[in-house]
Amino acid sequence: MTSTALSLATSASSIVEATGLAAQFKSIVPSDLFIALGLGFLIGIVIAIVYRKTYRGVLYSPSFTLTLIMLTLITTPVVMCIKNDIALSMGMVGALSIVRFRTAVKDPLDTAYMFWALTMGILLGAGLHLIAVIVVLCIAILMFVISFAKLTTPNAYLLVVHYDEFCEAAIQSELNRSVRSSKLRSKTLTRAGAEMTYEVRISERTEVVTRMLDIEGVHDATLVACQSEVGA
Repeated sequence: MTSTALSLATSASSIVEATGLAAQFKSIVPSDLFIALGLGFLIGIVIAIVYRKTYRGVLYSPSFTLTLIMLTLITTPVVMCIKNDIALSMGMVGALSIVRFRTAVKDPLDTAYMFWALTMGILLGAGLHLIAVIVVLCIAILMFVISFAKLTTPNAYLLVVHYDEFCEAAIQSELNRSVRSSKLRSKTLTRAGAEMTYEVRISERTEVVTRMLDIEGVHDATLVACQSEVGA
């Protein structure tokens, strides 16, 4: 039994050496790989939670949060493979330089989250686990603080009103009473009536649409949440 087990172990080790697996595991220790991937998964979840809790856009994309986790997990083993091999790292840079991403990022903040996930993967792949944990916790706390500060600002909406021209003054007067600030974005005149689009900022829920419909000459009013740059 002992000789049989010894022969099996010897044959297994010879197979590993023949296939080149031994050389591969000399550069990457399996335990280090599993630890880095486990931390990458946890850190990716932290980034995804921060993104979900601090998101202030109109259409939240669950697939983007999954992308943030995947970016952290994918970057980690890539950096582990190329950190000790200059030739492989140069080849990786050349391969990535020909990749073209066609997906447009609508919010610049989403790009920052992607770089955050990539940075965490680079730190974990380089073996800087403690630094990665400290960085992700510090950025997460800062994002929550910044998001909490932004909650005090009024929310931006687009108010679209179809009306007869004679009641335009009444609409403007009602806006001055109902909303904190308003800015005219577009105005269209037709023989059937007129249409105005206002950007309004509302600190809390108000019945601005109902009040618009109470004005004689207003046919309909629509309130749509929007993303607007500060000062735009």
